[in-house]
Amino acid sequence: MNDLCADIGYYSVNHVGEELCGDNVEVVENDDGIVAVLADGLGSGVKANILATLTSKIISTMIARGLSIEDCVETIAATLPVCSVRGVAYSTFTIIKINRNKEAEIFQYDNPHVIMFRDGVNYDYQKSEINIDGKKIFKSVIRLKENDIFIAMSDGCPHAGVGNLYNFGWQLEDITNFMESFTQVGFTAKTLAKILVDECYRLYGEKPGDDTTACVLRIRKREAVNLLFGPPMDRNDTDKMMSLFFSKEGTHIICGGTTSTIAAAYLGKELKPTLDFVDKDIPPIATIEGVDLVTEGVITINRVVEYAKDYLGANEQYQNWSVKRDGASLISRVLFEDATDINFYVGRAINPAHQNPDLPINFNIKMNLIKELSEALRKMGKRVKVSYF
Repeated sequence: MNDLCADIGYYSVNHVGEELCGDNVEVVENDDGIVAVLADGLGSGVKANILATLTSKIISTMIARGLSIEDCVETIAATLPVCSVRGVAYSTFTIIKINRNKEAEIFQYDNPHVIMFRDGVNYDYQKSEINIDGKKIFKSVIRLKENDIFIAMSDGCPHAGVGNLYNFGWQLEDITNFMESFTQVGFTAKTLAKILVDECYRLYGEKPGDDTTACVLRIRKREAVNLLFGPPMDRNDTDKMMSLFFSKEGTHIICGGTTSTIAAAYLGKELKPTLDFVDKDIPPIATIEGVDLVTEGVITINRVVEYAKDYLGANEQYQNWSVKRDGASLISRVLFEDATDINFYVGRAINPAHQNPDLPINFNIKMNLIKELSEALRKMGKRVKVSYF
C-alpha cells in the first residue's frame, strides 16, 4: 500500500415526474481497495430502480470478494427480472476497482465511457474489448498517480439538452471540456459530481428527460485531522489527553472554551479570542500558537453536523460553508474536503454551564453530536477513530 487513497462522490437527479432514480451507485471496500459500480436500469421509475439497484449491489459485492467479471455478468443475466413491456432484463454498468491504491481496473458496459483527467488535462487511457455472453465490455487497467480523476456517468449526462440547447445532446467531448477547469481547483469528488449533474439539470431546462448520475473518483494523498472536544472526566487524565492529541501528525482543531484554555496552558501559549461574529449564530473563533483552529464547542459542532448531513444529501449548503470564515464553516472545509483520517479526542467532563435547565444543551447532546458527526464522516468514506477521556 502507499499513502494514496480514493475520494469517491456521486450525485443524481431523477427523470422528471419520477420519485425513484433509475440509476444506482454502490461503493464497497475490502482489504485490497475499493469497488465502485454505477448501474443504469432500463427505462425509468420503479422498474429501472430495481434493475439498477440489483445490478450495482450484486456486481460490487462479487467483485469485492474476488470473483471475475465473467461470473458477475453471468449472475446478472440469470438474476435480473425480465421487463414485461420490452421482454428483456437490461441494465448497463460501469465498474471502477481501485487495487491497493496502485492501479485502477475499469469495466464498461453500454454506459458513456469514463472520462479521466491526469495532471489537470484529459487522459486518453487504453481500452481493450472483451465479449461475455454476447455483451461487449471494455476493460482498462491504469497505474494510478496522485490527482488522477475518473468521472463515470449514466447516459442521462450526454443526453442533456437534446431537442433543447443541443440537437444531439451534450457530447462526451463537451462534457470533458466543461469539467476540465473544475478538476484543477481541488474540489472533492462529491462536489465535482454535483457540478456535472447540476449543469445537466440546467441543460434539461430543469426537467430531466432521463435519470442522470455522475460518480467521481479522485486519487489523493491521505491527510490526518485531529479534533479535541471537551476536557477529560478525570482531571488527572488532562496531560495524557493533551499529549496524545498533540503528538499526532496532521491538522489540530480544538473546540470548546474550557478545552482551549486547558490546551493553551499545556502548551504554555496565550489563548487569544476574537470578537468577529462572521455568522451571528456561531460564536467567534480564537487562536493559540501551534494550533490550526480554535472554536467554541457545542453550538459550532452542531452546525457542522447539520452541514455534514446536507453534504451527504443534496449538498445545498455548500455555498455557505465552502466560503464563510466562521468556526463551523472552517471545520467543515477541513473535515469534508481536506481530511481522509480523522481522530476525535472527546472529553466526558460535564460542563456546569450546560446544567442550566433553561439551556438546550446537555451532556447527552454533546455525545450524540460526536456520534452523528462520526457516522456522517464514515459515510463520506473517511477513516474515523474516537477516543474518550
